[in-house]
Parts: sequence; C-alpha cells; structure tokens
Amino acid sequence: MLHKIPTESLGPLGAPMAHAVETCVHCGFCLAACPTYRELGQEMDTPRGRIVLMKEVLEGALPLAAAQPHMDRCLGCLACEPACPSGVPYRDLISPFRALMQAKIQRSPVEKIRRMIAAQTIPFPARFRVAIWLGRFGKMLRPLMPSALRPMLDLAPDRIPPTQRWPVVSPARGERRARVALLAGCAQRVLDPDINTATIDVLTRNGVEVVVPAGQGCCGGLAWHTGDLAAAQAFARRNIAAFPSDVDAILTNAAGCGSAMHEYHLVLRGAPEEARAEAFRKRVLDVSVFLHRLGLRAPPPGLGHPLKIAYHDACHLANAQGVRREPRDLLRGVPGVELCELADAQICCGSAGTYNLDQPGIAASLGEKKAAAVIATGAAVVASGNIGCLTQLRAHLAKLASPIQVRHTMQILRDAYTGDR
Repeated sequence: MLHKIPTESLGPLGAPMAHAVETCVHCGFCLAACPTYRELGQEMDTPRGRIVLMKEVLEGALPLAAAQPHMDRCLGCLACEPACPSGVPYRDLISPFRALMQAKIQRSPVEKIRRMIAAQTIPFPARFRVAIWLGRFGKMLRPLMPSALRPMLDLAPDRIPPTQRWPVVSPARGERRARVALLAGCAQRVLDPDINTATIDVLTRNGVEVVVPAGQGCCGGLAWHTGDLAAAQAFARRNIAAFPSDVDAILTNAAGCGSAMHEYHLVLRGAPEEARAEAFRKRVLDVSVFLHRLGLRAPPPGLGHPLKIAYHDACHLANAQGVRREPRDLLRGVPGVELCELADAQICCGSAGTYNLDQPGIAASLGEKKAAAVIATGAAVVASGNIGCLTQLRAHLAKLASPIQVRHTMQILRDAYTGDR
C-alpha cells in the first residue's frame, strides 16, 4: 500500500495505480514470462521488481533517477498479466507511472530530440513518410550522428509501398450482415497499407459494410506508453468524436492500436470524456474476433497449394486483449493451411512501439531470437496481427537471409479468397 503519499496526490490515476501495487504479492510467477528478465537476469528488470521500484518512488523513498532505467527497459508487453495468479493489472501501473513522472525524468538533449522526432512523425502518416525518406539520406551520414539517433536511421526501410486510400464507406457484398468502423492506423498506413485493403476486402466479402471515418487519427498508443499523457488524451478525444455510434463494432487490425483504444477509459480518467471513453472502448474489437464471432459466409477457396504458416502472437493481442484462438481458427479454415506454433511463443519479439529506438540492444536480441524461432518451424509464411511485430519479423528474418514471407492474418485470408499466391 502507499503509506506515505495519499492516493489523492497522484490525481485521477492514483486509485488504479494503488490497486495494482496492492494486488501484487511478490510471488515471482511473472519472472519467467518477462522478456527483459530473460535478457538481463536482474530482479529490478522484472514486473515484480518494477512494482517495488514504482511503489518506493511514489512514496518518496527512492529517487526517480534510480528507478528510471528499469522503467525505460519495460516493453509493456503485458506477458506478466496472464502469468500472474493474483491478477495484477500491470497496465494500470506502468503507463500511468510514466505519465506522472514524465516531467521529472532527466534525459540528455539528444534523447529528448529523438523522442520528439518520434512523437511528431510516427503518429502522422504524411510526416512519417517524409521522415523515412529523409532517413535514407541520413544513413549516409550515420557515422557522424550521435549514437542515440543511429537506431532511427537503422530502422528506416529502404523502400515503402505507394500510398493507398480507402473510401469512407465500402459497401457489403451481397446481403449486409453488419456495419463496422475501421481504424486505419498511422504507421501501418505508411509501412504496409495493404493490410487495411485486405481487411476491407475480407470484411465486405463477408457481408460487412466498412466505414473508415475521415476524422480519425492515431490511436494514441505511442504517446500513452511513453508517458505523454496530454498527447494521448488528444488522440483519444479525436477518435471518440470521429467514430460513428451507428455501427456494430469499432475494428482494429493492429494489436497495439486495439490495446491502446481499450485503455481510453484510463487515458481520460477524471476528464469530462471519461464516461464516453468507457462506452467507446467496449465497442472496440480486433478484426479477427469480429469475423470469428460473425462467422465466415463460407470457407475461402484457398491458395491452390499446401502452405505451412507459423503464427506469432502479438503481445497486445494475446496478453492485452486475450485474443489467441480467433486468428488461428480463421487461418486453419483456409484449405491447405498447416498452422504451427513457435517455441517461447509468449516472449515478445522486441518491437513494442518505439522500443527499437529506446532500447535497440534488447530489441535486437529479442527480434533475432523470434526470427530464429520462426525459421525453426520450417514454415513458408509467418502471420501476425500487428504492424510493429510484422516489421520486426521482416527485418530480422532478412538479416538471417530467410525467404520466409511475413503477412498479416487478413492478407492471408484475402489471398485465399482471390487465389493470389
């Protein structure tokens, strides 16, 4: 319990934070599930250790500077939550803690610049596209760049696909069975816009009318998970206002985005929009869950050949939203598909939003191990439901010279309908 600082002094986020701290019984079941503990082997780089550190900082017993490195190393993958027998809501603690401490954290000028660049480009597709284009030229100056900025250059892809746009309304094919609104995302619209195209294609084939609200923006996940509460609230308010109420569900096809939107009630806790945020988040579903519940009109015809697919659980789909079975069932429904599991499937791939920028060493190690696990399955394709994971897998499979294709679940389903190979 927080004995020395009243919960009220922590503001609207104080109550959920205190509850998370009080729920932890320090049993240690979370250690084996924590990627940073596996990488570093330090108690303070586990959920249990971080909870102790956060508690002591909030009580005034420990300087923030002593806890900050361990907080920064947390991926926010939430693998600790399903592993916890006490049901500690770790998500109610780590992001609020970062938000409350953001103004007090001491960072170098170069780190501040790097974080500012990420915050002002990634959530905005047009800016992000320009930033990637500039990054290609920046690679030539890499030796002259400060070390804190080099990961940004290293991650800039050599090419990005052409811009794609989607109608505000895509009508259902045949009899309409449902009407949904789709979050188009931000980084995904630049790095792999075909995911949205495939999602809309699969939905409309199954009698679903798809609305892509023109006024929507970034989900706010990047801001929320890095402690920028004001920006996260602005993004949440924009989306709550933009998405229509006359739809059966609000769909996401990026695990991180869906997880962030499910936390809008926390992002806007104590704000006038809190009640609307609570109602909004209850309407948010991953597209795989929605299709699984609705049921496909008929199994897709298939790809015309047997295909072995490895499935990678995106952390913010499996851990944050509890979605594991639905995408697997959809993929198994494609004729000729053999689905296989990864070793250590519960361990994060190392993407985790901007983690590749903030902790490049740990992210690279996790990415390499995940790519090796994919290769070990002998699969021809690896599927997942999050743009960050897909980007991470693609980069590390390429480094290992693997020909394995990296695809979103919806892209595989779309290809099964169209016969593309």
